[in-house]
Amino acid sequence: MAGSSDVIVVGGGLVGSAIAYGLAREGAKVTILDEGDVAFRASRGNFGLVWVQGKGDGMPDYASWTRRSKDLYQGFADGMLEHNGRDIELKQEGGLELCLGEDAYRENEDEIRRMHNQPGVGENDRRMIDAEEVRKIMPLVGPEVTGASFSPHDGHVNPLYLLHSLHAAARQLGARYVSGGKTLSIARDGDGFRAETEAGVFRSGKLVIAAGIANKWLAPMVGLDIPVNPNRGHILITERMQPVMPMLLVNARQTADGTINFGNSHEDAGYDTSISPAKLGEIARNVVRYFPILKNVRVVRTWSALRVMAPDGFPIYRESETAPGAFSISCHSGVTLAAAHALDLAPTILNGGFNDRFAAFSPERFNVSPAA
Repeated sequence: MAGSSDVIVVGGGLVGSAIAYGLAREGAKVTILDEGDVAFRASRGNFGLVWVQGKGDGMPDYASWTRRSKDLYQGFADGMLEHNGRDIELKQEGGLELCLGEDAYRENEDEIRRMHNQPGVGENDRRMIDAEEVRKIMPLVGPEVTGASFSPHDGHVNPLYLLHSLHAAARQLGARYVSGGKTLSIARDGDGFRAETEAGVFRSGKLVIAAGIANKWLAPMVGLDIPVNPNRGHILITERMQPVMPMLLVNARQTADGTINFGNSHEDAGYDTSISPAKLGEIARNVVRYFPILKNVRVVRTWSALRVMAPDGFPIYRESETAPGAFSISCHSGVTLAAAHALDLAPTILNGGFNDRFAAFSPERFNVSPAA
């Protein structure tokens, strides 16, 4: 047997690594089992948003959880630096969701009203601003922009630096990282668990399954039904430019090196990670409507990746009732929720009361029969 730990974390992406880092901060002996870059993972293909506005419409607990993670983020980033992490380029200066046309403006306005009436959401401070105010912030937006919703709590990080920092800080705290360790089976083993992987067999007292889409196959091994599916997104990167976007957008941001990243597409494409030229064209045409100055800019890179998506789009957290000590953690907001996963969720795994603390995110919510 390759070794024993207090906790095995299956999954070395952003969700699993944040939890592993949080567990190691609490003094737990942790092993991270990572399939490696061949896995379907969003950690190296995402946009890097720490996004608050609009999150949790229909589930106030998710809105509050998102805001809590945002509030924890600066301390989370500072904590990783103290443990040999790296600067993740965190900026929390607010963000905009631009509206093209009056219908889009009204839709955002209606969403704000709807969410304001949901408990724990109103304090997210999101508000509509008109086209004149948008142009004071973003002088280069096009004539089709009719306004925007603004939240002072939105921000972003460099997602690759975040993943690197989590791995480095967890290792400095004693966590063991096993790459190329695709998990093949999980089973009870005495009072703990046994994970058989391509890199050997590992044993632990507790086990966290945070393997993204693979939770769908791994969680049933500990008695959990986690109904997640892939959702494909594309990102395009431009050549370096003079400053065009002085504020973060939900679908575009200009990075410190001058390149502009844009995307935020959603496709049900199964497990197909290939590039769709038609989708790239659609994304590019929309961005030019927001910023006509980008019409002739060169796109130098593009990629696609698969999000982890629950049927309702919200996280699924659960400790198994038939195999206590085994947990399944699934969500598509691996960047935004990283701070909450490390500093709040991870300690709860060690200290007990998990299913009570995260009752709103139970997969049992999908078992409710529809009203007649």
